[in-house]
Amino acid sequence: MVLLDNDAFLAELTRLFQKTRTSGTVYITMKQYYGQTKPKPRSAKGDRTSVSDQSEHKCLFRATNGKKKISTVISSKDVTKFQMAYANVMKGNMDGLKKRDKRSAKSKSKTNKAT
Repeated sequence: MVLLDNDAFLAELTRLFQKTRTSGTVYITMKQYYGQTKPKPRSAKGDRTSVSDQSEHKCLFRATNGKKKISTVISSKDVTKFQMAYANVMKGNMDGLKKRDKRSAKSKSKTNKAT
């Protein structure tokens, strides 16, 4: 997995979307990041120590197309800037989605209600 800075992550995410435009899927995950890279062993009693004592909260974004994995860490002060840029990337690359047939969905629900 490649850890990139925020701007490089968005550029690489755009490349992933371009590669999978005709066929394929891009999976994006987001989770809270505590700063640890390895799991901590449990204590003798089975308790885990709390890692929520950090003053700054961070967020980990991951993206993969099955072959290539990229990730970035966003600090709490950069969230708004990253979110705006991320939204622009998503809006620009969601044109390949299949449209839903609204008529068939309505007719299915009417036939189910009649039965």
